[in-house]
Parts: sequence; structure tokens; C-alpha cells
Amino acid sequence: MRFTTSICLAAAAALSLSACDAPGAGGTRDSIRAVGSSTVYPFAKVVAENFARSHPDFKSPLIESTGTGGGVALFCGGVGPNTPDIVNASRRMKASEFATCQANGVEDVIEIQVGLDGIAFASAQGGIMMNLTPQIVYEAIAARPYGEEQTNRTWADVDPSLPDEPILVYGPPSTSGTRDALKELVLEIGCDSNPEMEALKETDEDRHAQLCTEVRSDGAYVDQGEQDNLIVQKIGNNPRAVGIFGYSYLEENMGKVQGLPMNGVEPTYENISSFQYPGARPLYIYVKKAHLEAIPGLKEFLTQWTQSWGRDGPLAAIGLVPSPDDALAANTAKATQYTALTADELN
Repeated sequence: MRFTTSICLAAAAALSLSACDAPGAGGTRDSIRAVGSSTVYPFAKVVAENFARSHPDFKSPLIESTGTGGGVALFCGGVGPNTPDIVNASRRMKASEFATCQANGVEDVIEIQVGLDGIAFASAQGGIMMNLTPQIVYEAIAARPYGEEQTNRTWADVDPSLPDEPILVYGPPSTSGTRDALKELVLEIGCDSNPEMEALKETDEDRHAQLCTEVRSDGAYVDQGEQDNLIVQKIGNNPRAVGIFGYSYLEENMGKVQGLPMNGVEPTYENISSFQYPGARPLYIYVKKAHLEAIPGLKEFLTQWTQSWGRDGPLAAIGLVPSPDDALAANTAKATQYTALTADELN
């Protein structure tokens, strides 16, 4: 049952959603609540902070990092004040998840692509240059590649065509969304180039995740903390080092560092935005249309997103890769016209 009838809307204005007997209703709420992806979390936090500054009459949104899968489960649990208004997602909602939403009364869901997640591999200008592949990166920095002892000390140990230089990679910590992207977009793909590892994913998902995404701790991979600028400095001072960071830092420091191609594709805005470069994926938010009138500031919060995700916006400054112009226009329309997703679009 929806809570967007005229009676419910009147009650919602006073934040008495429970009076509408909405599914899952159990109280009142006067602030926006978003759950979901840790990758989208820092971008959503910036949007929320700017929203709070520009809309002092509304309470600050609550943004929770629960992971995409867990967030979607909470989001699809029903409508009402004790359920989230938004789920942030580092992948598209699955058809099965959408069906669960529908079954639980979350009938109208707005899907908005907020931008792209882009990671880049780089070295100092004039420094080490390689054409990387997900398999090369995995074999170079995995703790136990394919379940075996890590014996690669130089890039040439991984592939004889690569430089005979020690493997030294400065990268993001385990708490970083960039590390999540490294795992999902590069390490797992490289790991699954081995048929046994790909089969392991079906029989022992936890073991597969451990072998495919755990990085070495012997000094060849250096966790450089959450400061991507520090990685830029480290590789800028060492021509034999490789750095991994958000694409925006590569773009900002072209005079100091150079991008390393992956599968022969350069890490450029055009190649990331067209998904030709392997280190790219779309990021989404999903919004309950039934909550738009009930939760104060929700519509304005969506507008804040549209004002934040451009190439010169605050989200690009912290690593979001803006969508191409046509996608920006299409998703701005969804965020302002509240067009609901259909099951056919997910099939």
C-alpha cells in the first residue's frame, strides 16, 4: 500500500506517516535517510553537507555506509518512515532486487546514475611505462595469486615483456572506495582469468574473495592512506613506482605523472566515460517516489545532486568521473521529473 494518498500527504506534511498505516511505518521522520555503497558514500556525504549549508530550514541528511547489497535490502523492505528514502549503489539494481521492492510495496523507484567510478594507474612523467592488464596487476600485487605463494619480485617476473624493475605500488587502503573499485574492476577480473578461480567463486565465495582481492603485505604494495595526493607525491619522487588513485588526481597532475594503459587503453576521461578503460563503472542512487512528498527536503536533495555532479562540480574534485553529457542530461531529467524505473529496463 502506498502512503501517497491525499490523507497520507496531509499527514506527511506533519511527519505523521504512521497515521497513514503505510507498510513498515512505525513513527515519524523529518530528515532524509540514505543507505548503501561505501564507494558512493563520500560523494553522498559532500552532497549532504552542501545541501545542509544551502537549505538551513531542512535537517541534515543521514548517510549510512552499509554496502550496496545490504542497502538495497533495507531500501526494498517497504515504504514508511522506518525505511530508507535512498539507496546508494556501486552497481545497478538487480532484477531480483527490483522484484523484492515491488513485492514489499516499493512500487515506484527512481534510478539515477550520478557519475562514474574511475581508477587510474600511473607513474612519474618519464618514469616506468607498461601496458597493464587486470591479470598482470593481480599477479603483481595479490597476496597469494591463484592460491599459490607470491614469488614475483619484479614486473619481468610477472611477464617477461615488462621492465625488470622491482614491483612497487602505492595504493589505497582497505577502507577506501578506490580499493573497492580496484578489487572489483581489476583484481577479481585478473584472478578469474584462471578457470579454477572462476569455478571457486561458485563453490566457496569467501575463499574466492580472499584469494582474488587480498593484496600482498611484503612492501611491494604500500597502503598510502586516504590521501591520493600523497600517492601522487610518492610516485612523482620515484620513477620506478606505480600509483593507483581516483582518475581526477591523474587529470589534475598531468604535469607530474603519466597514466598507464590497461589492455592497451589509456586512462582518459573519454575512455573512462565510455567504459573502454577497464577501471570504470557507473554509480547510482535509487529513490522511493512515494517518499518525495513525505520527507522534507528530499526533492531539493535530488536537485543538489544534479548541481554537484558536473565536470567542474564538487564531486569531480574528490574523484567522481562525471557521466557523458547525454547521460548527465537524461539523469538530470530523472532527478527532477521523478521518472520511475521499470522491470523491463533491468532485463
